[in-house]
Amino acid sequence: MRILKYLFLLLFLFLIGMSVFVSTQKGDYDVTRSKVIKNPRITVFNYINDYRNWETFCSWIKNDSSYQFTYPELSMGQGASCSWTSDSSDGNLKTILVKQNESISQKMVSNEETSEMFWTFKDTIGGTKVTWRSKGKLDFKSKVAAFFHGGISSVVGDTYEKSLENLNKTLDYEINTYSIKVNGIVNRPGGFYLKQFLHCKEKDVDRNIKILVSRMEHFFDKNKLNSTGKPFIIYHKYDRANDDIGFSVCMPVRDSINIMPGSDIESGKTASYTSLKTTLIGDYSHTQTAWKKALAYISKNHLERNKSGQIIEVYAVGRNDVKNPSKWVTEIYIPVYPKEDAKLVVDKPIDSLVVATPPTETVAPKK
Repeated sequence: MRILKYLFLLLFLFLIGMSVFVSTQKGDYDVTRSKVIKNPRITVFNYINDYRNWETFCSWIKNDSSYQFTYPELSMGQGASCSWTSDSSDGNLKTILVKQNESISQKMVSNEETSEMFWTFKDTIGGTKVTWRSKGKLDFKSKVAAFFHGGISSVVGDTYEKSLENLNKTLDYEINTYSIKVNGIVNRPGGFYLKQFLHCKEKDVDRNIKILVSRMEHFFDKNKLNSTGKPFIIYHKYDRANDDIGFSVCMPVRDSINIMPGSDIESGKTASYTSLKTTLIGDYSHTQTAWKKALAYISKNHLERNKSGQIIEVYAVGRNDVKNPSKWVTEIYIPVYPKEDAKLVVDKPIDSLVVATPPTETVAPKK
């Protein structure tokens, strides 16, 4: 009995000593990890700059299925944010400052602990050197947890290393794996839609489309509007010589909708028209490759483009449907005049469309 009392006393003294030791340790931390990602800097930067992509590479998210994310209208660029809940933490992230293709500064709050995160991107042999730095201060509970796991530098450092490795694998496969199929001549039905128009430079097209699609979806949710299909893009102007691209991000609706004057949202309607349909399965960054393949098909088969029509891209399967970019589906419609002996097919969803002449190109990362 006396021995048991001594053991309890020793345990009590140990806990007091450990508490005193831990409480006197510095709560400040500054952890940095780097890795060369085998992709161009613009690709890596754009991927990390969008919070909707973080679920595909952050190790603490991939290892915990209880994470539930909420994304506002703006999920990429300066001012972007996201929030989450899980069995282990609640928190949010916000982008404070962005230098395009160079650096990102963020603020994170997790379980009421605030930290700063910094990303830098530099060209190097074999790809892009990504450096991920985190600064913050731990409360007593977090210092105790870190103490039993080798220290905060070890805990955060290991997490960042695993996440950067996931990022490298994700980009290598998900971004660089795609297929292109020229489906053939179809009759694309017309209909009503709401749109938001924008002019920008060619290098900013992909980024601005993502931003405007999110805004349009937010507009529909806020105003309790129902869309009758997937988002699509109408290209009004593609002037490479003057680097001037004009396009509208659209959402289809059943009937015409009156919009209040002064809004940047407008209503519109397309008529049915004959077009060459081409399907891209993969990340949006390969749309220009799909365009080139479609235009080559038009030339090879002596089709005549209908210049009065506009090229349309439909996001049949997008990032709200599946997180993996390699599984996204974009349908591209280029207006053409039908040949007299051509048999038109009314356009249908991709999984039910059967047409002739289906040359397909598939590209995957080299091992």
